[in-house]
Amino acid sequence: MKKSAWGAEKRPVFDDGWRLSDPMWQKMAPLLPPRPVHPLGCHNPRVPDRSAMDGIFFVLRTGCQWNALNATGICSSSSAHRRFQEWTEAGVFEVFWREGLLAYDALVGIDWSWLAMDGAMAKAPLGGEKTGPNPTDRAKRGVKRSQLTDGRGVPLAVVVDGANRNDHKMMQPTIEAIPIERPAPTPRRKQHLCLDKGYDYQEPRDLAATFGFTLHLRTRGEQVGAKRKARAKARRWVVERTHSWLNRFRAILIRWTKKSANYLALLHIACGVITWRHALPR
Repeated sequence: MKKSAWGAEKRPVFDDGWRLSDPMWQKMAPLLPPRPVHPLGCHNPRVPDRSAMDGIFFVLRTGCQWNALNATGICSSSSAHRRFQEWTEAGVFEVFWREGLLAYDALVGIDWSWLAMDGAMAKAPLGGEKTGPNPTDRAKRGVKRSQLTDGRGVPLAVVVDGANRNDHKMMQPTIEAIPIERPAPTPRRKQHLCLDKGYDYQEPRDLAATFGFTLHLRTRGEQVGAKRKARAKARRWVVERTHSWLNRFRAILIRWTKKSANYLALLHIACGVITWRHALPR
């Protein structure tokens, strides 16, 4: 067992849902930018990057305010928030997610054959960029995220907008936000895209044809048919499960940050963690 800088035993960190595991940290650490040079040539001892990331992940997982970190002993709120801003500006969290998708594709293989897209709304009590009146919450401020997943529910793309934004208006930005190269569909390897009734407009049909998707769209007024056949694989519900995975990160479920870039960065961390859980061997 390794020793920490204070001489105490440093126990390995596993993926218990509340901390970033050692294998995930080993994937993120090389992506961090170098330490900025202090303008006066001096600086207090810098908080270790791992401690700062533990603080960021604690805020993401619990949804607490940044100042609450001071009572945890993990990391000071000022250091964690400052490091979060630095790494967000450097695009660390999006690259962390993209590297996870590449590793998942190499180990398991992204299931491009059946994709699913859906939107989910969250509260945004403080308002801010890309928020709007939530039509399902008495017009209180809210945010909507549009998510694209593969056939197993691994997140492939995510964008945010106001809660009053229609799902089908976010379809094109979501497809264009895929952080890795999407293989071109062929007649033998079709890419099916499953959508719910919220996309029952002509625009999604045109977009599906433009991007080469085979569209599966339930129309408004259509009655639910017979039960799914035995051993038949469910297709669209996987995106609902992905929304549930994301909602376990409380800072995603209720948005307290006013900057849309900060909220999107938290989404990138959560998507990266979900993806790496599928990519790392267990």
